[in-house]
Amino acid sequence: MTVRKNTIFERFLSPFFSLIIDEAAIKRFSESIDWEKECDRISQPNLIYPEYYSSQNFHGIEKGYLNPTAAASYDPITQYVLPPGEAIVRQGLIDTIKGLPRRIIDLGCGTGSTTLMLKKAFPEAEVIGFDLSPYMLIVAETKAAQAGLDIQWRHGNAEFTGFPNASFDLVTASLLFHETPPSVAQAILHESFRLLTVGGQAIILDGNQKTLRQTEWLTDIFEEPYIKYYAAGSIDAWMGGAGFGAVQTEDLWLVNQVTRGVKPIPGQYFQDEEILSSVIPDLYSGTAFV
Repeated sequence: MTVRKNTIFERFLSPFFSLIIDEAAIKRFSESIDWEKECDRISQPNLIYPEYYSSQNFHGIEKGYLNPTAAASYDPITQYVLPPGEAIVRQGLIDTIKGLPRRIIDLGCGTGSTTLMLKKAFPEAEVIGFDLSPYMLIVAETKAAQAGLDIQWRHGNAEFTGFPNASFDLVTASLLFHETPPSVAQAILHESFRLLTVGGQAIILDGNQKTLRQTEWLTDIFEEPYIKYYAAGSIDAWMGGAGFGAVQTEDLWLVNQVTRGVKPIPGQYFQDEEILSSVIPDLYSGTAFV
């Protein structure tokens, strides 16, 4: 387990955020939910939380995402810490998607911000939000109900989702991998590959690994126990190792990046997406998955 130390956020930025965030509104929202009752309803009773997740604080919150405080405060804070804006950054993932996916799973969906955007972008698709924190899923479910969006929410470990092979034609993950050890991120990518149909896409939105390596102070702003290990790695290499072809990473507003990979035909590996689209001609028309 990594050793906790005071973060730049706690030392310098927390007083600033206390001025711009409506802490009273967060408290009212938190008190309006019977967290334990809702947690019992949404949780998978036999799920065992992995040690890397249950033993750490995240973002200065004791017990991390296994604390309802994390769920209640996530959205109010996140809107200010993703330059140039949370919706703009998350839209970068949506804009990377090719074709019209019919079945989508959003791994590590948290409070469902990207999941809701996926459903709005592809209203005919079946969309599932999947997360290890029941508290985050409670907030996501509330947001979807308020928006009138039909989304399924599932509690579970993204390393072992329990869905059958080739269940989805799009797998997404937003701001997930920097909060896991690299071995876990790679396991999630292997699981994503298994979940996808041939020609299916995996799209990963996260911090820009090149920027994080060059500006180490960024990794000290928040309590992120695994971000330095994430920064030292390569999502491109991890996706290639999981079997994905046509892997491409694009910088997104310098601080973030979005990576896309495609599950190729078994026994064939395509670096060139034009070759892949010619072999699977209906991939980008939305008719390849029947």
